[in-house]
Amino acid sequence: MKSIFQYIRTYAAATNKVLLLLVTLFTAVLVYGNYHYHIDRQISSMDTVLLRFAARYVISLAAFAVPYLLTYVFARKDLFTDPLFILLLFIAPAIFALKMELSFNFILADEAIANRYWNRVVYWPLLLLITTILIACCWWLAGPKDSFYGVTTRNLHIGPYLIMLAIMLPLIAAASTQPDFLAAYPKLRAVAGSTTDLLPAWKKVLFELSYGSDFFTIELFFRGFLVLAFVRFAGKDAILPMACFYCTIHFGKPLAECISSFFGGLLLGIVVYHTRSIFGGLVVHLGIAWMMEIGGYLGSQQ
Repeated sequence: MKSIFQYIRTYAAATNKVLLLLVTLFTAVLVYGNYHYHIDRQISSMDTVLLRFAARYVISLAAFAVPYLLTYVFARKDLFTDPLFILLLFIAPAIFALKMELSFNFILADEAIANRYWNRVVYWPLLLLITTILIACCWWLAGPKDSFYGVTTRNLHIGPYLIMLAIMLPLIAAASTQPDFLAAYPKLRAVAGSTTDLLPAWKKVLFELSYGSDFFTIELFFRGFLVLAFVRFAGKDAILPMACFYCTIHFGKPLAECISSFFGGLLLGIVVYHTRSIFGGLVVHLGIAWMMEIGGYLGSQQ
């Protein structure tokens, strides 16, 4: 944990405090606007995929580009003269807006529940594949790198991340006794409903592995692509725009979870900036997700 605390201290000492404050306030404005005007709900209710994609793209672009504009003004970094930076700045929100609006509907069984189950199991890995291909195109465009956007175990020490998970364990255990938690977890219940407990263990494990692949997509995109692809242009200041953007993908979640995602994204971004590996954040993110799933399974049996 000492190394992580040192990363945070180094970042806090070197970061422009006015920039940090302004990006945090801008993120707060976005959060307020969403929860006051129910923007995410309105987007989800739009009639066509194209409209939903366009709306999500505009929000994602604002969340990503405005912090960079603030960086240009207050951190005195001349970013917007580089055509590659501008191209990636506009491409990145489009990739994630596409990821959010892509849907697949494979008819793999006669029963409605079986259809929902297999469609969901196939859905997350397909999104990972598509997102990885699009990010790989950007990686190729930007030129050769030491690793593919943090997909490396070099400089990774697993101990601190396991300690973080151990700290989270009692909090998740306490949460798993609450009705609102059990209404959301396990995620399989939203697919299989009352038949969840009747599914064989292998189907539950397969679902959780598929669910876990989505967290790899998230870490690769936000901590890998949005931090490590933009470090060459903005240095450590690539972390704040990523954290703001990351917060907006939680607009459909409870308010507390959305707010905490900004600070969680900031922390994981700091770690990736120093280690150049996404796997530490993946261990924490995926570990928490699976602990919440386990808590949901255990809590629903009581």
